Amino acid sequence: MEQKKGSIGVTTENIFPVIKKFLYSDHEIFLRELVSNAIDATQKLKTLASFGEYKGELDDMKVEVKIDKEAGTLTISDHGIGMTADEIDKYINQIAFSGAEEFLEKYKDTANSIIGHFGLGFYSAFMVAKKVEINTLSYKDGATPVKWVCDGSPEYEMTAGDKTTRGTDMVLYIDDDSKEFLEKSRIDTLLKKYCRFLPVPVVSGKEQEWKDGKYVDTDKDNVINSTEPLWTRKPSELTDADYKTFYNELYPGQDEPMFWIHLNVDYPFKLTGVLYFPKLKNNFEVTKNRIQLYCNQVFVTDSVEGVVPEFMMLLQGVIDSPDIPLNVSRSYLQSDSAVKKISGYITKKVSARLESIFKNDRAEYESKWDDIKIFIEYGMLTDDKFREAAMKFMLVKDTDGKYYTLEEYRTLIEPEQTDKDGNVVYLYTTDPTAQYKYIDNATSRVYSVLVMDGQLDSHFVGMLEQELKQSRFVRVDSDIVENLIPKSDRKQADLTATERNILTTMFQNQLPKEKDANFLVTFEALGENSDPVEITQNEYMRRMKEMAALQPGMSFYGELPDSYNVIVNTENKLVKNIIADADKALASEIEPLEKSVDDLNAKITSARGEIKDGKPTDEQQAEISKLEADVKTSRDKQAELIGAYGANVPVVKQLIDLALLGNGLLKGKELTEFIRRSYSLL
Repeated sequence: MEQKKGSIGVTTENIFPVIKKFLYSDHEIFLRELVSNAIDATQKLKTLASFGEYKGELDDMKVEVKIDKEAGTLTISDHGIGMTADEIDKYINQIAFSGAEEFLEKYKDTANSIIGHFGLGFYSAFMVAKKVEINTLSYKDGATPVKWVCDGSPEYEMTAGDKTTRGTDMVLYIDDDSKEFLEKSRIDTLLKKYCRFLPVPVVSGKEQEWKDGKYVDTDKDNVINSTEPLWTRKPSELTDADYKTFYNELYPGQDEPMFWIHLNVDYPFKLTGVLYFPKLKNNFEVTKNRIQLYCNQVFVTDSVEGVVPEFMMLLQGVIDSPDIPLNVSRSYLQSDSAVKKISGYITKKVSARLESIFKNDRAEYESKWDDIKIFIEYGMLTDDKFREAAMKFMLVKDTDGKYYTLEEYRTLIEPEQTDKDGNVVYLYTTDPTAQYKYIDNATSRVYSVLVMDGQLDSHFVGMLEQELKQSRFVRVDSDIVENLIPKSDRKQADLTATERNILTTMFQNQLPKEKDANFLVTFEALGENSDPVEITQNEYMRRMKEMAALQPGMSFYGELPDSYNVIVNTENKLVKNIIADADKALASEIEPLEKSVDDLNAKITSARGEIKDGKPTDEQQAEISKLEADVKTSRDKQAELIGAYGANVPVVKQLIDLALLGNGLLKGKELTEFIRRSYSLL
């Protein structure tokens, strides 16, 4: 052929700086693009041969990557269809877009999508090369070899080549600032990242063996990739061992997966892959980069947000779809309708697989429940469709370690755990050891208690309350057992106003004074065999604080103090003794003061009733202020008398500390003083 010189078909001189700077944020992608092109050329020849359009020998169908450090070149060679001079002119020399300025402006924020859009894979070579040479020979009868050279400007030169074998050699003269791509270890790492599952063997040098104290090349090609990865094969051909071996190849050194899902769909999009359920560690974290995305076995990305629902970031494995282009951007994934369909399909497939395991081997499913629970809860909290499907195979576990579906559990507890308003009350514990006393109280009443000790359970409980009709979830330590599932109006504590006043002040004075905890003293008639004092935590406030820990927007609740109820059992013998002794010691002094307070409050009410138009005269205001001051004086005197007396009744402090100890709230100095006091009381 005659020598030909010309300019690549672009409308501006600065296209190559644009390619170098903007096409990819990561220059290493050039290797993926060029090897992918070589694979395509090889596959096209195989296809032509299968249709009888190419009758020659296919020979050794492989792609080779070679480094010549002395010459400063990296060469990607294939034995595919090759190119004629006309084809080089069409596919290499004519770049069909309007101009660099418009190009830059339009795509500056989504540079990664450019090459896929314009078919510019070959031009990614100029991100790392100062000169590119193409030596090619077409498979067509009578074809002549062609050599094409370009030094990174729009000028190129095309001449007759000297290649004698079918296919194409891409020779990259590596730029001075990209010399890392002349290191075999670097190239092999990139080939294993992007090309490890390509359908044609990719060769990088020779396999080595240890000989005479050093590694030397053998005659055997060093094939980087597995040409038939597991997800491309039929599930019927695969064993459990095959799936586990492949998982170990993807994630060396990790525990065996619990189970897996083989994806295979042809319509309305093409999608294959295998997703694994790994054993999750204690700490919940949505870890990105667990699932690898491929396009026709070419690695695209491990940032798969948008392709799979967020909750499936907890899974591991591979997804391969030709409907997702090689060069994806986040905005593309968020807007593309095919991607949304793929995401919906994966959700449906995962739901169906879980339901199938549950129905066909419930014992196996239950044995893995504690490990997959966080995944299913996260999915139900974040994905409406998954939640709807998961209600069938969602399990709950009671304190005896038995598992139930939600429907089974409701049937179990409905007879005993329905309150007077017709609500089914689900009792649960977040810490079976710390809350053992409360669990024991509940189970002694033939109540069942669920274990909800997961990191997401504070959110999950709220979601279940919304989903399950006429239901309430109540933590087992949020009230005394008699109040957890109220059946009817209960017996009231039998205390006079004076006794209630004395007891409230005595107990309140002995409770811890902490800025991050509030204690409210109440009285209940719980029977002589129930504990004298119990401490419970307000269900609503505790739940709000737990949710605030996971949701920054609820930080208001997180800053509020913990709220506890101190419930004094007026029918317990110890409390009765405290009441009787206090009556004897204080009633004669407290009752006149209480009567004085009642009289003063009556006068205040009367004085306020004489105010007209809501505006008291100076005389009226002075009288009301004096009466209010007298009330305060009487109340202070009561508190002083009760406080002085209570300070010499160590059994009150002892009962409070025992209740605090039972809730894990007695620590440090207070715990030491409790131990000393216990010895002295003995």
